[in-house]
Amino acid sequence: MENIEENNLVIVSTATLLLVIFIMLFLYLIFLKKKTTLMLEQKEKDIWFEKELANTQVEIKEQTLNYIGQELHDDLGQKLSVVRLKHNQLLNKIEDAHHTELIELNELLGECIQDIRNLSKNLITEQIVHFGLIESIEHQVLRIEKLRLLHIDFSFNNHDVDIPAKHSLILFRIIQESLNNILKHSKAKEVKITITEDPNTLNIEINDNGKGFQIDHAQDGSGLKNMELRAKLLGASFKVISIPHTGTTTKIVYKKNISWNTYQ
Repeated sequence: MENIEENNLVIVSTATLLLVIFIMLFLYLIFLKKKTTLMLEQKEKDIWFEKELANTQVEIKEQTLNYIGQELHDDLGQKLSVVRLKHNQLLNKIEDAHHTELIELNELLGECIQDIRNLSKNLITEQIVHFGLIESIEHQVLRIEKLRLLHIDFSFNNHDVDIPAKHSLILFRIIQESLNNILKHSKAKEVKITITEDPNTLNIEINDNGKGFQIDHAQDGSGLKNMELRAKLLGASFKVISIPHTGTTTKIVYKKNISWNTYQ
């Protein structure tokens, strides 16, 4: 009788042990599958991020080259023409009485040299890496204001924004595209860009006093969807508020902790 009870106990213990092992194995397989799925999803996000980053770099390069072409033709070309004209005049005037003209010529050459230096900065492959988000926006604002189509008020609470350079590049492209939309479609005369950084977030707000539009009727060419996707890529929120005949406000909230942990 005792042997039978011992055998039953052994059988029950063995069955229980096998059941526990089976459950642990099953849970491990579920965990492994979930981990593999998460790794694949993260890999896809990484690939998407790098692809979007590459596209952004190409777009910025194209716009930079267009800008350089215009500057060389309209600005530097005119200045160098004046230099040539003054030089020809000085060839016929070698008296000391024309010292003032030589000073003017020297100042004009100095402006040309400075302009060339500024343009060379824009040729750097990743200007955001070298100049940072704030300074890159400042350059963009100066370029737009030279067109004399609208006035831009740019304010910020920290010049050295503490976020990864790749993220700055994406955010810069969103801001750049928003400004291009304002130039092309809004008929605005005043634009205000405000960037506020705190330990957890970077808040970007762009306001214009243009004609506004119906969000539901926005055309695909406006690039709103593209800007929203880029913001989502960084884990940032993107919102556009527009009132017809009043103006448009674009808000971007970049969450540092989420974005830093997702992409470095």
